[in-house]
Amino acid sequence: MTEESPALYVVPTPLGHLGDMTQRAIEVLRRVPWVAAEDTRHSAPLLKHYGSNARLLAAHEHNEESAAQQVISRLAAGESVALVVDAGTPAVSDPGARLVARVRAAGHRVIPLPGACAAVVALSAAGLGEAHFLFYGFLPTKAGQRAEALRELAHLPWALVFYEAPHRIVDCVVALADAFGPGRTLVLARELTKLFESIHCGPLGEAHDWLLADANRQRGEFVVLVSGAPVAADAGEGERVLRLLLADGLAVSQATRLAHAITGVAKKVLYQLALSWQE
Repeated sequence: MTEESPALYVVPTPLGHLGDMTQRAIEVLRRVPWVAAEDTRHSAPLLKHYGSNARLLAAHEHNEESAAQQVISRLAAGESVALVVDAGTPAVSDPGARLVARVRAAGHRVIPLPGACAAVVALSAAGLGEAHFLFYGFLPTKAGQRAEALRELAHLPWALVFYEAPHRIVDCVVALADAFGPGRTLVLARELTKLFESIHCGPLGEAHDWLLADANRQRGEFVVLVSGAPVAADAGEGERVLRLLLADGLAVSQATRLAHAITGVAKKVLYQLALSWQE
């Protein structure tokens, strides 16, 4: 099947700097007759800038099911469609996942294009030493639910990546410090690729005062990164024992209990490791 046959193209758009659009993405937007956009008012000038004459249809979180049917109809008629969101990669803490799933279930091709993603851009400049990271996206907005979510993440040894809105950033860093303690490294990446881009790194316990010291530091869209939980000195032995137990055919829960009893590594850490290997 050639690339010219009808397909849904998942097209990342710039976070801010228009020069970050890939040449392939520009060519796709110029070639397809339809673009499914999170906000057609936002995307219309973007398409014009890149020389695209595609017609727009709305595909946001409130109409994703009906938008998927429109896209499937266009594909069935032999017309390709590009999917875009306001900034970054569709379906990454943005609408698009359900639409993509419906298109794929209907038997049509989905072609993803590489491009801008705020989480990856922030990670590349964070300087965190962990070999692995967990992308969480937006935390719950209610304080109790947010605290509960963070408690479940507190023991993980991986770098944690969140998105946050400006009006919640102060409450967010307070909740992070309460859940993780003041000693972990925090990176606040704000307005990435835009005129007032800034990347701040420091102890989590100092973030609240740093944000309040200048109101401008609370403006813009944020990527929030936190270093992972400190790993015990014998974590490597715990991982080795856990691998051996799982290789012998033990269930995850049983292998976790035995590895904990043998090495003393926290059960939650071992359990999450076992699950990640299965995935």
